[in-house]
Amino acid sequence: MAQSDAPRQWPLASNPANEALRNWWNVEPNKAYIDRLTVAVMQLHYCGASWGNSVTVTEVFNGQTTWQGHVEVVNLTGHPKAKRAYGWSHADGEDDKDEKFVAVFEIPPVESAQTAVKVAILAEVKRKK
Repeated sequence: MAQSDAPRQWPLASNPANEALRNWWNVEPNKAYIDRLTVAVMQLHYCGASWGNSVTVTEVFNGQTTWQGHVEVVNLTGHPKAKRAYGWSHADGEDDKDEKFVAVFEIPPVESAQTAVKVAILAEVKRKK
């Protein structure tokens, strides 16, 4: 995960059940945002990264929406285990002024943007325990 001092450019998605996993609600892919995300993946994981497409994901648990937003599908080159990663960002830091990137690699059990979000939620819940 990478962190940037990028300014907010989109309103946050509603995510009352899991504030730590809020997602920028970028209805249309934004080139600057995509560039920040792919650069973060390249720098942190020492591989090539290019944007593929955006997938809308809504994660529901016990009838409540716990996460909703756009997940960017990033094609990887030179990574020893994965051909794709799924990424997004959310507000972080004091007064949510920072941007934190989340990248989940397409390595089993992750096989889609939906499962990437589920795995990230699980990891965050375990981290908080």
